[in-house]
Parts: sequence; structure tokens; C-alpha cells
Amino acid sequence: MNYLNQLPRSPFQDTILKEHAAKQDWVNQNKKGFLRYRTPYENLSTYKARFVDCNNDTVTIGNALEINTADRKIITENLRQFMPWRKGPFSVFGIDIDAEWRIERKWQRLLPHLPDLKDKVIADIGCNNGYYMFRMAPYRPQLVVGFEPSVQHFYCFQALRNMAGITNMHIDLLGVERISLFPETFDVIFLMGVIYHRASPVDVLRDIFAALKPGGTLLLESQAIPGDQPYALFPQKTYAKVPGTYFVPTGICLQHWMMRAGFKDARLFCTHPMSSVEQRKTDWMVFESYSDYLNKDDELLTIEGYPAPCRVFLKGMK
Repeated sequence: MNYLNQLPRSPFQDTILKEHAAKQDWVNQNKKGFLRYRTPYENLSTYKARFVDCNNDTVTIGNALEINTADRKIITENLRQFMPWRKGPFSVFGIDIDAEWRIERKWQRLLPHLPDLKDKVIADIGCNNGYYMFRMAPYRPQLVVGFEPSVQHFYCFQALRNMAGITNMHIDLLGVERISLFPETFDVIFLMGVIYHRASPVDVLRDIFAALKPGGTLLLESQAIPGDQPYALFPQKTYAKVPGTYFVPTGICLQHWMMRAGFKDARLFCTHPMSSVEQRKTDWMVFESYSDYLNKDDELLTIEGYPAPCRVFLKGMK
């Protein structure tokens, strides 16, 4: 947990250390569910890329000329152990990983609205395999911390980072519910595709507001329903087949949530419809995807009969 040395000392430092130790004990268990991802992480971490490029849509870690045929087979087999790959694209030693989500499109929408990231302390909450964190690297932040409670994503990110040799990016198994342990810590917080999984979204936004330094920035992306009125859908059980979905707001509703949480200059800067061009089944994610979540007779509705989702992007300041 070396990243803590680069953060202002939290009044909850002892709690952070205690929770981190408990998470490490948990993730280091020699049980099948943990070894499933720890083993490929350990196997891949022996490879060190000479060429790394995080400037382009595909995050490139190594090129094909750096490895031989036998190593290519080993690397491919171990990368596939992290399936399903939800976020990407990546290219690892010439092995192209076509993930379910074309996340480079989201990054392109963020680009015109990014604050200055140079020398900044940044949190990426729900960072998954770290695609956004890698895209931040060329901006030379002081530190990027990903908060991600999934064992799969925890080990996948660490494997990618170790191969890339990037030393100012770290991941912690703490989830968004523990961001309150870091008051006035971060210059910028990314909250991408998380808030609709929280039962108390305004409380989450208040905790994030408190975790920002004065003048800090929140960049938020979320699933939403179409509409220009400030309301939110609360599905009975699932939304687009996804359990654990609570409030699905309109963009203006989410903007109001941010304002109620204390954010200044909260604004909605992008709304776009979902599509199977951006989220789809691939060789690296072979399960159901976006097209399977819609009503077969009316693609303006989910399979449950709710309005089909769009995505919204917002920005707010402390």
C-alpha cells in the first residue's frame, strides 16, 4: 500500500490500514476462486515490455517483436484467463484484446473536458482493468489510485501494469463505499459507470465531494434513461438484465443530485444513445451483451419493458 505515503495523512489512517490488511488476507487465500486470477497475474508479471504507448485508442504494452512464438502462446493463454474482458481495447505484445466495451469512445468524449492532470493525485473509482488509468499516464499525474473490489480486475490490472512498468498507478480492493476514508485527498475523481449500482447515490456523491480537495473535479459517466425531466427509474428487479441496478436517472436528474451533494458548476456535457457498436460480444467476452438486453420487438425498450438506456457524462467542481 505504498501509495498512502504519497497522500495527505488521513484521520482514518488506522482504519485504512486495517481494512487494507483484511482485504489482502482475503485476496491472498489459496482457494480456487483467487488462484484462478492470481496465477495468470504471476505468470504474466515475469514479462516486461520495452515499448508502451498509452496515447492512442488502443493501450499498447509491448510489441510482437519483443517475444518469441512460445512466449506468445503463454501470454495469450494467461491473458484469456482474465475473460471476460469488459474494458479495452488493449494490445499486449502484439496480442489484440477486443473487449466488450469500446471504452476509447468514452475517453474521446471526456477529452475536451479533462482538467489538468499533470502532477495531480487522481482516483478512478470502479477502475476495472485500468483502461482509463493507462490513458491518464501520458498526462504525467503524480499518482493514480484505482478503487476496485473485484478480484478479477484487481489481478488483471496488476498484470498489465507490471508488464507496462508504470510505477505511479496503484489499485486497492476498497470500493466506493470507503472513499469517505480519504477526506480532501484527490484533485480529480473519475466515477465511470458506477453510480446506478448504488442504493444511495446522493450519499455516494457527498462522500466523493468530501474526498476531493478544494477546487477538485469530479468526472462522472453513467447509464441513464432518456428525458429532460429530473426523475429516475427504479427497476423492480433488473434493468437490461443487470441485477444490482438501483436508480437509473435522466441526465438532468443526475445533475441535480450533484448539486444537492454540493458540487459547483455541475453540468451535463454529453448524452448519447447506447448501441451494440460500442458494447458487444467479442472473442474476449463471449457472454450476452447489449443487443441481448433489449426487447426483440422494440429496441427502444429493455427486455423488461423499461426505456432503453443512454449514457451521460457530467462534470462538477468542489
